[in-house]
Amino acid sequence: MRLQVIDLDGSVACQEPLRRRIDAGEGTCIDAGDLAARLRIVASREAGAGLLDRLAASGRDGSGPPVYFYGSGDFHHLTALLLRTVSEPVTVIHFDNHPDWVQFPATVNCGAWVNRALELPQIRKVVTIGPCSGDLVRPEWQFANLRAVEAERIALFPWRHAPSRVWRRYDAAASFRQEGSHLHWRNLAEEDWTEFLDDLLPAIPTQAVWLTIDKDVLGRGEAVTNWDQGELTLAHLIAAVERLAAERRIVGVDVCGDWSEPRFSDPFRAALAFFDHPPRRRPSAEDLAVNARTNAALINCFTQVLP
Repeated sequence: MRLQVIDLDGSVACQEPLRRRIDAGEGTCIDAGDLAARLRIVASREAGAGLLDRLAASGRDGSGPPVYFYGSGDFHHLTALLLRTVSEPVTVIHFDNHPDWVQFPATVNCGAWVNRALELPQIRKVVTIGPCSGDLVRPEWQFANLRAVEAERIALFPWRHAPSRVWRRYDAAASFRQEGSHLHWRNLAEEDWTEFLDDLLPAIPTQAVWLTIDKDVLGRGEAVTNWDQGELTLAHLIAAVERLAAERRIVGVDVCGDWSEPRFSDPFRAALAFFDHPPRRRPSAEDLAVNARTNAALINCFTQVLP
């Protein structure tokens, strides 16, 4: 694999498991702190283009697929930019406590990036695994792209969530059934994980897959993030990565979900963060150490399963 740390917010480049690999020449660190204020929450076109230019300039030293670590989940929409570098049909496997499927506004932002990805001709499908968040409460009111779920361009598998109240009629899909005015999701917490993966693999329409991991899919014992968090365990996540790598070809990975102090240069992004984030807290260094441990476990997994 080709490990690349995109240093936007200082949250990952200093972590021992990443710093050690960078110092040993086993990874690259791209300084992008000057772009962070224009990428956080919503990416400006100029900042997004500037980031892709820096990644291209960093070269392609080493072999294997790229593996990016880039800090807070406030930057998760960078996945939609990274996917532009893929030149073959690919399925995105998306681990997250949030579906990131909002249709409005049509910008590159952390709540809508899945739709930006689906606009790319090479993206065949996005499979979202793990949400527990309130995004599934009256999703139509929150501009959710349920038509893409109905068409199975998005397959959404919550870890645990009550049925979603809807007003329109949707045909059944692999991840839900409709009963009256509610969508009943296939809750993974109620299933055998291996059996779910057995069902998932045949539903992936491409040999190539891209993995995108927001650590807010994990509980507080295994990650500390800027967002509300789910209940998936790290063991489940690693088992899924191992199975996907064994039966599909992973062409890229990106990982976010570390905590950093939100800093903005404009009131628009600051307001969005204020209303979307849970109540602000300042975790201790001991609290944040869990992120380094989880990132180390993920790196060890990627090292073993990626070419």
